[in-house]
Amino acid sequence: MVTASFVSKDNIPFLTELGVRDSKKLSDEQILKIVPKIIKKIPYKTIMLSNKEYNDNYGKDMNMNKIKAVLHNKVLTEMVKDNDYDYIVVDQFEPEKSYYNHLSDVPNPLKGITFITKAEDKCLSVAVSSLISRYIFIKEMDKLGDKYGIFLPKGANYYVEDVGIKLVNKYGEKILHDIAKLNFSNTDRILKEVRK
Repeated sequence: MVTASFVSKDNIPFLTELGVRDSKKLSDEQILKIVPKIIKKIPYKTIMLSNKEYNDNYGKDMNMNKIKAVLHNKVLTEMVKDNDYDYIVVDQFEPEKSYYNHLSDVPNPLKGITFITKAEDKCLSVAVSSLISRYIFIKEMDKLGDKYGIFLPKGANYYVEDVGIKLVNKYGEKILHDIAKLNFSNTDRILKEVRK
């Protein structure tokens, strides 16, 4: 999930009053409360890659950082079409040169980006984008849980693996292709446990 948002100077007091900051410093409950207010006022675009799409693409000369670079370029290109901006900030997940190397087969990749490490703490638009992404992620996890009739915990811990085992036992191993990232180590642990 990648989100780009446009934060104007006029939006700063509104976002500050809401307590917008790094999404990792807010609980899911806080995010569910403030993001609906944000999305009514702040222009944004989100691209979501389902687990199925991720698994279908990962490995075919696509690693996690290339997927992220392609999605960032796509969402930012859409965002700048509709907004008169001063600068573009991306939370740096790898060096700028590598980012653009991942986009070598993309026609006209967006240039003029400022890459900042830990940008959520330093740039409101990055913090807003992160919060919106997390909000959509929470909502999508809830929908997926409803579809399979089970609460899906987030992260990579014992509870996630326990639920994964229950789902595989009920639906078969193919379920992991749709609900998990197959290259993650907890997927291996789930399969090992089920195949005992």
